[in-house]
Amino acid sequence: MRVVTSAEIDRVLTFPALIDALAEAFRGDMITPVRHHHEIERPGAHGTLLLMPSWTGPAAQDGFVGVKIVSVFPENGARGLPSVMGSYLLMDGATGEPVSVLDGTRLTVWRTAAASALAARYLASEDASRMVMVGAGSLAPFLIRAHMSQRPIREVALWNHHGRKAEKLAAELRAEGLPVTAVTNLKAAVREADLVSCATLSTAPIVRGAWLKPGAHLDLVGAFNLKMREADDEALLRSQVYIDTPAAKSEGGDVAVSLQSGAIAESHIRGTLTDLCHNPPRRDPAAITAFKSVGAALEDLAAAMLVWRFLAKAL
Repeated sequence: MRVVTSAEIDRVLTFPALIDALAEAFRGDMITPVRHHHEIERPGAHGTLLLMPSWTGPAAQDGFVGVKIVSVFPENGARGLPSVMGSYLLMDGATGEPVSVLDGTRLTVWRTAAASALAARYLASEDASRMVMVGAGSLAPFLIRAHMSQRPIREVALWNHHGRKAEKLAAELRAEGLPVTAVTNLKAAVREADLVSCATLSTAPIVRGAWLKPGAHLDLVGAFNLKMREADDEALLRSQVYIDTPAAKSEGGDVAVSLQSGAIAESHIRGTLTDLCHNPPRRDPAAITAFKSVGAALEDLAAAMLVWRFLAKAL
């Protein structure tokens, strides 16, 4: 059994290839049971344990079984540790023999960003050139690169609650040649944005619906439980709303919270990533769109399979 490090994942994955792999997975034959979600109470803090299994169906070309084990501890930032950590076990679909353990944390940021970019492939304006990245955590660089692979983004405004963190990350990304600038006025940046991506641990809305201009696309990634929120009800009410999987109706912040409060009806949700991949909608240039992701096990399996295929070629 091979152990695959984060460096190896970074070496073999690209966003065009991974986004295409996810599109194929959502159109294809994969079995994804409901994930296990367990809250872990700790004095003065809490954590979450997620178990996410998936496997290829009988019609799939490659037979694999996979499961991701993820821990989410929001207070880890104060300890200098990632909030989200995990491992991914990839097994042979015919025998169940483990073939690889992959760095689940790295796999997660890659596939999460790829899922957002896949949604934007269908929902964001084709000429979207201005992006706002809300949050400067581990996902931010991946979301920026993923969205830039799908749309002609020329300017990225990076905002974070702690301004120095945004400035540091913006400088690092500019050194890579990415057009990223730290900003302090989020309202002004969002008002000009064609695409707004949020990846934070906020417990209160950061992006207001009143700020979104006609034709804008809102990408909501960070709020992963019902106590979290990145956008207000108005943002969802003004948007054509899509979600990654039906789980987003009951898990995570934003959409699930608005549904529970009655701010939006379930009929307001237009579809899932599966729907988008099978039947892409015709884009109204003036329509505001929104996508909420909570993560899907088939995304992890598709990403792990893609990494394994690349590595197997080198064996």
